[in-house]
Amino acid sequence: MTKTKLDLLVRATGKKWLWVQATLAFAFLYLPILILIIYSFNTSRFNAVWRGFTLDWYRSLFSNTGATIASSSSGILPALNNSLLIAAISTVVATIFGTMLALALERFHFPGRKAVEVLLFLPIIMPEITIGISLLVFFTLAFRIVENLTGIRLNLGLPTVIIGHVVFNISFVTITVRARLAELDPQLEQAAFDLGANEWRTFWRITFPLIWPAIFSAALLAFTLSLDDFVVTFFTTGVGSMTLPLFVYGMIKFAVTPAINAISTLMLLASLLLVVSSLKVQKS
Repeated sequence: MTKTKLDLLVRATGKKWLWVQATLAFAFLYLPILILIIYSFNTSRFNAVWRGFTLDWYRSLFSNTGATIASSSSGILPALNNSLLIAAISTVVATIFGTMLALALERFHFPGRKAVEVLLFLPIIMPEITIGISLLVFFTLAFRIVENLTGIRLNLGLPTVIIGHVVFNISFVTITVRARLAELDPQLEQAAFDLGANEWRTFWRITFPLIWPAIFSAALLAFTLSLDDFVVTFFTTGVGSMTLPLFVYGMIKFAVTPAINAISTLMLLASLLLVVSSLKVQKS
């Protein structure tokens, strides 16, 4: 066998081995998710045994009647409402402040700009449990100071969860919007200034329409992260502020039933839809 044929054989074998490795890696990552989806339609209350196909678990998620199946998922609607409320408010706030921060970092030079950029990446690279514990300590100290000064006792609840979600969502929004700003031609804004437009009109007539896809994409990403977050929510939540991930965690403590699989499947589909929409909008 010549050296050329040997090289071709080695390359062909290497490509096939890479395909095998990639297939095994994706199977390891996504096969459990596929099994979870399949067993969400299981008739049996126990995931280990397949007894038949049913949609009762999905129907029970939105029913608080006295059915046996629904008893394990009662209270899901309040948890879902809390999750949607927290995600919506934190997304709006994080999108507004994140866009403003992206404009400031990309278009202006000011003292402490490098320090702001470093702080911007901290919520992304730091473990979520560190962020959650830090927020818990901060809220505890702040509430204690407020109580000592005013006598008003504050507790953890929906406002603290929203603040916690805004903290890590601002970074993702800023990075997404700033990437789009970096691609824009600054001469477009300079031309608007030369034609007599002020900063406000230039932003709304020139800059905002061009970066709108990035802003919308960042908002979808922030909404997805907020909707699925567990760790930060766990450390900043209080009585009456149960979210959907915390609700699922509470159900797992008692028993792993197909109702949990059904909730997880719906959350997976919602997250997948939001992420795909975000990518499509960002490419436009």
